[in-house]
Amino acid sequence: MHLSGTILVFWAAGLVGHSLLLIVLLVRHRTRAFPIFTALILCNVLNAVVLYLVAVYGSKHDYLVTYFGFAIIDFILQLGVTYELARHLFCPTGTWAPDVRMGIMLLSGVSVLVALALASLPVPPERTVLGTLLDRGNLLSSALQCQLFVGMIAFSTIANLPWKTHVARIAQGLGLYELIGILTEAGHNLTVRNSMAFESLTYVRMSAYLACLAYWIVMLWRDAPEPRELPEDIRKFFFTLRIKVEYDLRKLRAFKR
Repeated sequence: MHLSGTILVFWAAGLVGHSLLLIVLLVRHRTRAFPIFTALILCNVLNAVVLYLVAVYGSKHDYLVTYFGFAIIDFILQLGVTYELARHLFCPTGTWAPDVRMGIMLLSGVSVLVALALASLPVPPERTVLGTLLDRGNLLSSALQCQLFVGMIAFSTIANLPWKTHVARIAQGLGLYELIGILTEAGHNLTVRNSMAFESLTYVRMSAYLACLAYWIVMLWRDAPEPRELPEDIRKFFFTLRIKVEYDLRKLRAFKR
């Protein structure tokens, strides 16, 4: 396969970006908190290297098959990242609140149905089965992930949960990229016979992802904001309450004796 200069530039930028992000995750010890996100970034590093080798030494069919295989792995890992972020956000102590868990399950079900509906809309036919599967799969993945991340943001806002942590930074980047992915995939379906417009939309999506990588590199290198301290009057209330409880417990033990 022949790779254009522009594609090679995007390939090199993506490989460098993913490698830098992986280094940040390892050096700053973020892998402990985000093992699935780390696996996703590592998979993207391997994806870039393997696809480049297949593109240079293999056929177009080999490239499509390899790309499709990595796309499935990427989709599964993205779903895992969604769960990982939700667990950090809504289950920090290890126990899910029943109402939040039910809301997340309902959101997931609705998101799947909407994503399947969007992916099943009629589009111009592709020349190959793999091409059709890739187009439908990309649209399905973008629609599903975008809805899940928007729903997570809405749930966290309603529940007044912290939204300035590393969890938030990862979710914000993925959510914005998936939203752009929906728009570019829709544009691909409309411009499939206009090769210049089709390629331009592909470059827009790649550029958006590179911007997300740069955002993650900076934000995950920085320390998360310190949690806000309780107001002085609230702290005094809890201090007084603790003393009162200890006093009542001592009286209860003395009474039992």
